[in-house]
Amino acid sequence: MGDFGKKNPIQSNWGSVCSDSDWGFGNNSRFGNDSRFDHKKPCKVCKSHDASACKCNFRSPARELAAPLNSDCVLVNSVVGSKAVQKVAEATFPFTAFTPAIAAGSTIVSVAVVPTLSGITRNTTIIRDKVVNIGLIPVSITVTFLAPGATTPATAVLATSLPFQEHTDFPGACPEDTVIEPSLVVEGIFAQPGVPVIGTTGLVTTDAILVKIVLRTTITVTRQVIVDSHGGICDVNERRCETTTTPTTNTLPAP
Repeated sequence: MGDFGKKNPIQSNWGSVCSDSDWGFGNNSRFGNDSRFDHKKPCKVCKSHDASACKCNFRSPARELAAPLNSDCVLVNSVVGSKAVQKVAEATFPFTAFTPAIAAGSTIVSVAVVPTLSGITRNTTIIRDKVVNIGLIPVSITVTFLAPGATTPATAVLATSLPFQEHTDFPGACPEDTVIEPSLVVEGIFAQPGVPVIGTTGLVTTDAILVKIVLRTTITVTRQVIVDSHGGICDVNERRCETTTTPTTNTLPAP
């Protein structure tokens, strides 16, 4: 390695990056008067009296399309409509559906219903002017009861799902439109003992409990349309709203 000693820190035994004349960019400079470098703004390290650093103007490369477009039309989602709706999930459970089974004739003290909103499953489809929604909401039901002749309350539990369905009138909605529906919000939970139901024996019994959950959400229907440069709009599928004489049966996937 070279011995820098008291030499200029940018000068070594192998020579200097700047010659003596380079300090002032004179006639004897390696860069000369005909150099392509700007003599008025030499490199800052070569004792330039100019305190500014070298200025570089960087430009971003122009972005180009991978292939030229042959149309000035754009595809957008047009809003057909949006409205707030309610859905009701409910089912009636006989006493024998709980664990342990609630004895017939028991007095119901309280019913606690805890829904699992993250586990909701639903299927949504559109028919002409209507949005149909079917789904399930998981729940955990805990019943506190007094069996006949008992003085101490007991508890029974049931983990199940409540079905819900709703058809919403939506003028202008057509098959092939898209439904946007945010997460369901619980507005109220209700439980009522003594509601008649067909028991496991096939007979009607009032030893049962009705559970109901009222849900709220917003339905927005959108449709893809083409917009030209003059603001003209045309449907991607102009025949989407045509109906058949016999409605088809829509079999939805299992939740």
